[in-house]
Amino acid sequence: MLHPCVRTRFLLLSFCLLALPFHDTVTVQAFVGTYGINYGRIADNIPPPESVVKLLKLAKIKNVKIFDADHSVLNAFKGSGLELVVAIPNEYVKDMSVNEDRAVDWLKENVQPFLPETHIRGIAVGNEVLGGADQDLAEALFGAIKNVYNATKILQLDNIIEVSTPHSEAVFANSYPPSSCTFKEDVLVNLKPILDLFSHTGTPFYINAYPFLAYKSDPEHIDIKYALFQSNAGIYDAKTNLHYDNMFDAQVDAAYTALEAAGYAKMEVRVSETGWASGGDQDEAGATLQNARTYNYNLRKRLLRKKGTPLRPKIPVKAYIFALFNENLKPGPTSERHFGLFKADGSISYDIGFRGLQSSSASMFSLKLIRAHGWFMPYTATLISCAIALFLALAT
Repeated sequence: MLHPCVRTRFLLLSFCLLALPFHDTVTVQAFVGTYGINYGRIADNIPPPESVVKLLKLAKIKNVKIFDADHSVLNAFKGSGLELVVAIPNEYVKDMSVNEDRAVDWLKENVQPFLPETHIRGIAVGNEVLGGADQDLAEALFGAIKNVYNATKILQLDNIIEVSTPHSEAVFANSYPPSSCTFKEDVLVNLKPILDLFSHTGTPFYINAYPFLAYKSDPEHIDIKYALFQSNAGIYDAKTNLHYDNMFDAQVDAAYTALEAAGYAKMEVRVSETGWASGGDQDEAGATLQNARTYNYNLRKRLLRKKGTPLRPKIPVKAYIFALFNENLKPGPTSERHFGLFKADGSISYDIGFRGLQSSSASMFSLKLIRAHGWFMPYTATLISCAIALFLALAT
């Protein structure tokens, strides 16, 4: 039973929602296939965006999400055919919630000039805002989303750009077993109008699902094989009579259960972040190279099968992997700097079926060889580069 104050806020927010200038809407398809990746750039040693585009094409990764709207990235993605989601960082959410004009100005500066050559397909407003410590930010989130969505309509971009927001597991009161999951009551106050809008626009519910974090927090009671998609006894959910053989599916179905309990049974759940750290501090259980490879290899196989979950078997799970690179400037525990599928030089962190920027490595090696031996004649450098290219071609 909701507290009377909570009910009052629900009514006020619902009234505000009804006042929105909604017209006929078109559901935007912002995700091709089922596999995507987060391209974080909190680092000073990763390749430039132009090289990243080459890497993504080499890896055949079509869906990419960044955490801002950096113009160097947007320009690099021009003509690439890659599907891009940009973001409005948390520090701009309050300002964006003030009025529609600010949202329109932001789109005119950071989105509209790059279309249609850069395939911007989505705008993520904030990241993991609800369930956090900043209540003022949480209360501003709906206003920011509303204004950004209305700005896409004003600029006639609502038919190609999806407006969304990613959530952490902190929005849930309980998530085990999956059938028991509900939203926290204080979170639902600010989440309900957002869900009403997304239900109207056909926007998925985005969740950051990390079996790694769950395992790290309780390694004594969680079977690591269950977290890594390996053969295990799994869990049985008595309420739904469903069996789960991996934690990832269970986390997605927990979100589906919470949405259904809140009145949004038809809303799709999409994973905005998931991954496994390849290194960490001594107290970060499971953060090893082997575990990261196992998780990401098995996750990729699972996603490429385009299947649903035990609770929603007909809705293929779509997920953005975290992350493209190890980011050496990220704050926090050591694991935060070791989520990359690729190293800073563009080579693979571990083998899950992708190829790195091998041509880049060849050029670096060639340059070192020339400098070491004092061979600066152009024809010598060319011969060395050709020899290395031939060796790599034969090796692959």
